[in-house]
Amino acid sequence: MENTQKKNYTSKDIAIFLAYALFGIFMFFIPITIGEKSTIPIDHITNFVKTIPNYNFIFGIFIVLAGILYAIKTKGWQGSALNTVFFILKLTSLMFLFMYVTKKGPARFFEGDMLPLIWNGIMVSVTTIVPIGSVFLAFLTGFGLMEFIGVFMEPVMRPIFKTPGKSAVDAVASFVGSYSLALLITNRVYKQDYYTTKEAAIIATGFSTVSATFMVIVANTLDLMNHWISYFWITLFVTFLVTAITTRIYPLSKKPEVYFSGEIKTNDVKKKVTFRDAVEAGMSAYKNSKSLPVVIKSNFIDGFKMALNIAPSLLGIGMLGLILAEYTPIFDIIGYIFYPFTLITRIPEPMITAKALALSIAEMLLPAPIVAGGNFDIITRMLVAVVSVSEILFFSASIPCIMGTDIPIKFTDYIIIWIERVILSILITAPILWLFF
Repeated sequence: MENTQKKNYTSKDIAIFLAYALFGIFMFFIPITIGEKSTIPIDHITNFVKTIPNYNFIFGIFIVLAGILYAIKTKGWQGSALNTVFFILKLTSLMFLFMYVTKKGPARFFEGDMLPLIWNGIMVSVTTIVPIGSVFLAFLTGFGLMEFIGVFMEPVMRPIFKTPGKSAVDAVASFVGSYSLALLITNRVYKQDYYTTKEAAIIATGFSTVSATFMVIVANTLDLMNHWISYFWITLFVTFLVTAITTRIYPLSKKPEVYFSGEIKTNDVKKKVTFRDAVEAGMSAYKNSKSLPVVIKSNFIDGFKMALNIAPSLLGIGMLGLILAEYTPIFDIIGYIFYPFTLITRIPEPMITAKALALSIAEMLLPAPIVAGGNFDIITRMLVAVVSVSEILFFSASIPCIMGTDIPIKFTDYIIIWIERVILSILITAPILWLFF
């Protein structure tokens, strides 16, 4: 009877499962050359869309205004004082939108590394690639590939990350989907008593990083698309190695092993994992999935909502971050925390690099413009690109998303974990870069 339940799929199902998985992998991980540019297909599509006449100007205005209206409709200021602060910060995007449209404001704001960069290079690029990328992410996240990979990860998740095997799905969901998707999964599983408070906190702050689509923006800004495969895998390795370390130090190590319901955790039962188990998990998810058009439509809507949510933050918080970096010493001061580590790892321009990394707490895309251009060594650019992703926590999006869940993490915990992750990322990434670059 058990075998009958398992064999509920056909050779055709397996063929379609493989076709979807391979197509998704191709779109995100196989560089192709079109014209004179070699990059992944999803980036080619985004670049093509951006060639539409006046696209950056018209779409930029639309997405910011629509994002503000969406925040008002969803009452984004409610829930906590921090939500109110972030809503106000989103409103500042209207001021920068007015400046961009009218060309009125301080002359420095209109130089290439300030407002035009935030508008064209970051805000429009991100809000274009997220909905488009979400469509193709359906092939990676919607038809069993994540579940298939997750089973293979079971034997390593508990000893390395101190989390259940199923948390591998959250990790994969972040890198090929989005942190918002991963956090939605994490919170749902936590409330169902499958994760303890400690496990949920580790997953939220250690796995819920930005997706491959955001990484494309960082790589493009820092002129690293020729090294895309190396950049992706180094970032993947560093992010998860840093997570393995932070799970063992304060504050994550002190989080209680208690479930959402208040029940105390008991020891896990170890289970041997086989290839058959992985196939069954993947095919079960495939059979339970909705049709391709429905999944693509759902993904696109989620991606568009995400674009609406982050557009005002990218413009408002992004510009405020650059203004603070230009006219105040705040990020220079924060940068001194990281300067000893960029110095001892012999990173070119160690002080500028440390200052750039300090900006990541405001918005993960902000460090890139600081070291963009031909004046900076590839080691510097690659380090900033990797750490921008592996640090995970930033105030323009990921921290408010985590705070919107039921996972109890204190505000001071976010700051401490962010500092730990940046330092560890520098120390781990630098030797790898010196070895291969």
